[in-house]
Amino acid sequence: MSTGDTCPVDTPAPARYPRRAVILHWIVALLIIALLASGWTMVDIPRNTPERAFFFNLHKSLGIVGAFFIAALIAWRVRHEVPTLPASMPRWERGAAVLNHWLFYILMVLVTLAGYLTSSFSKYGPKLFGIPLPHWGWEDAALRGDFAAVHRVAGLVFAVLIVLHVAAALKHLLWDRDGVFQRMMPGAKMKVP
Repeated sequence: MSTGDTCPVDTPAPARYPRRAVILHWIVALLIIALLASGWTMVDIPRNTPERAFFFNLHKSLGIVGAFFIAALIAWRVRHEVPTLPASMPRWERGAAVLNHWLFYILMVLVTLAGYLTSSFSKYGPKLFGIPLPHWGWEDAALRGDFAAVHRVAGLVFAVLIVLHVAAALKHLLWDRDGVFQRMMPGAKMKVP
């Protein structure tokens, strides 16, 4: 990936992320929120019920759709520099922001891959809105359980990082008022800090 996250802080920052990056960010963000919500909901639904099947199939389908947008977001990020962070931000905050974003990319791939593999080692298999997709495995309860554990733990870590990300964004909006929050908001007017 490019090193835009670590550019010198005294370099003038672009006013905001380009529209394509903003659109991809928000599509991926909304899909991830929907995946986390459906994932936590579906595990508490009684087995062998239509509701459980609905949520599992919805979760799998959203995950597969999300994989395409995640790939597009990562492809965009590899080819483009990101706006620099304001010089007013302490060095540790800039470092934490860079680390959090790298962990986001890693977890987006890990959670998606582990979810697909969980389905691949299940008798139900991966499906996209009811359309069966290629299995990368066979029915194996032990492997399915291992991949499901990775999927679940990585999803929980991801949820914690998302909460930290949102808290940091709100800090920039409400406390620092340095324009960092507005860089990723659709249609937001920007002032260069």
